[in-house]
Amino acid sequence: MKNLLKYIAIGCVSIGFTLTSCNDDFMQQDPSQVLAEGSFLKNEGDLPLYLNQLYDVYATGHGRGNAYDYQPPFYITRGSNIMFGDLFTDNAMGFSNSTGNIVDRLAGTWSVPAAESTSLTNANRTGWLWTNLRTVNYFLNHYREAESSVNNPADLNKWAAEAYFFKAWDYYMKMVAFGEVPWLESDLNINSPELYAPRTSRTELADHVLECLNYAVQNIATNGTAVGRINRDMANFLKARFCLFEGTFRKYHTELNLQGTADKFLKECETACQAIVGKYQLYDVPSTEVGNDPYWHLFKLNGLTGGSHKEAILARVYDGDKLGHGTSRYFNMNRGNASGRYCKGATKDLVDEYLCIDGLPITSSPLFKGYDGDDWRELDNRDPRLKQTIVKPGEYITIFERESGTINQTLNGLKYPEITYNCPTANQTPTGGPCVTGYMFIKHWTNEPIDNGSTTSGSQTALIFRYGEALLMLAEAKAELGTITNDDLDLTVNALRKRAGFDFATYPNSKLTLQNIPADTRLDNLYQQYAGYVPSPIIREIRRERRIEMALEGQRREDLVRWKAGKFIEKPVRGMKFTAEKQALYNGSNTSKAKNAPKATLNADVFIDSEGFIIGYPKSPGVANGVVKWEDMYYFNPIPLQELELNKNLTQSPGWQDIKR
Repeated sequence: MKNLLKYIAIGCVSIGFTLTSCNDDFMQQDPSQVLAEGSFLKNEGDLPLYLNQLYDVYATGHGRGNAYDYQPPFYITRGSNIMFGDLFTDNAMGFSNSTGNIVDRLAGTWSVPAAESTSLTNANRTGWLWTNLRTVNYFLNHYREAESSVNNPADLNKWAAEAYFFKAWDYYMKMVAFGEVPWLESDLNINSPELYAPRTSRTELADHVLECLNYAVQNIATNGTAVGRINRDMANFLKARFCLFEGTFRKYHTELNLQGTADKFLKECETACQAIVGKYQLYDVPSTEVGNDPYWHLFKLNGLTGGSHKEAILARVYDGDKLGHGTSRYFNMNRGNASGRYCKGATKDLVDEYLCIDGLPITSSPLFKGYDGDDWRELDNRDPRLKQTIVKPGEYITIFERESGTINQTLNGLKYPEITYNCPTANQTPTGGPCVTGYMFIKHWTNEPIDNGSTTSGSQTALIFRYGEALLMLAEAKAELGTITNDDLDLTVNALRKRAGFDFATYPNSKLTLQNIPADTRLDNLYQQYAGYVPSPIIREIRRERRIEMALEGQRREDLVRWKAGKFIEKPVRGMKFTAEKQALYNGSNTSKAKNAPKATLNADVFIDSEGFIIGYPKSPGVANGVVKWEDMYYFNPIPLQELELNKNLTQSPGWQDIKR
């Protein structure tokens, strides 16, 4: 509440727009003016100018300001949630001796903050911020003052719909972070009783969010571009994402006793997805590009001009100048200097979940090559997205030369990933900096000269809502409802696999059907051990597809929360097998251009378990043998202690009542 009082006292709001307000590419607008409340919103032309500021704070993409800003809703990782959100999941790990929220929370040492900081660079944040919501509510309480400027008052509904879209997005993020929060209708003043409101019940809160989304869907503009104003497709996408979250959260968090109401939201998710299906296309590699790797190309694109990118529903583009400033998507993707920035790597657990190209899991496919040798052979014969997400030495960045922008081993030689847990002291170029697991992410890396090596002037597009995710949401909702058909699977899962490069003619079992669902005892056992339940085979496979397709897009944390599978975090964090052959490769003698492997010393740079796999977080306090701790209270963020003191009607988040550390 202190934060509420602070911004009420200021008495003004920031309204972002540029002088060229006829340009509808509002994702490129730059805030440039502050207007006092009460002197604006009198004409219809004022309304979109006021709303422009909300695009910058909600559609954050890869970021805009300081590269080290913490991002909502969990405020765990610095910089782009798309890039780094998976670090607090079983998909990826960061460097072992880092400080801040990631390792603190993994080690169970996160403290309840005394007060919520308004600084985006403060590590100990919870997301209990209300400034942006007040900006939205102010608009909704005053936009009708512009009625005299239009012939029909209904003409203003499309602008209200935009505001309701952002209000829904704000509350959706707050529900993900806190579960229940006060529902606020007014823009508040110093005497508003809502300042002392208790948490609104989850059922009422979710109904309010759905009402906002339905209003947006019904009243917002029907057409537009992925970088223009919010349109109906974007509203349906946000509705689908929220409803899938809420429906599955209610189904699997049985302690809420809301299982009977889950289908309402799952059906709304299905309806919203159906409104999008067929209007977009999965991205394919243009004929001008070399290689059959459309999945990798999807995440390295610049701009979205001329309708060339038909998968983007909502995106943020950067102009390579001031709007790219500080966007941390480049850190350790396109730059080699790792000092103070994220070092990361994919986990063995993520790698193991990719199917083989015959559609079978690694435990039953004869095509799986194992983990031995020094050639990363476990990446071969797998779902084509694996080597478009995690680089195999001899491909992409490992044979790249920055100055020319070429990917060519004959010309550039081969530089193996640097493997070390001690990332802040490392500086490797052009392999993008150290990799803590040996499994280096290639997704989001680009060889484009305009972007490569850039920290403050890049123009690589951030995909916020994309069609591929809409297909996954449709498949999951219908599977949870028990209504999914083979036609649905062809439209969704199989379309994504085909785009990735699966060969259904050669390997017909790689096409998922209800009659051909592969058994996976390994994955079923993991669900039983860590989640306490085993999903149906079709739900398990759709979840697998989601994990693979959406890896390193910042969605995994939310997925684990809604599936009540947070204890997946406790699976031992492992990297690649550091075999005797790899030890010889990294012994410091391979320093030629043709074969350059930075030295990695066992028990100094690399620590391994009894089977030879790299152990995650070997030097982090509270992390034993790569096993981090999950408590069910981590499903929610705590409320800062000062807020509870100021508002006695608030209650602390479940499990955090006695945690003050």
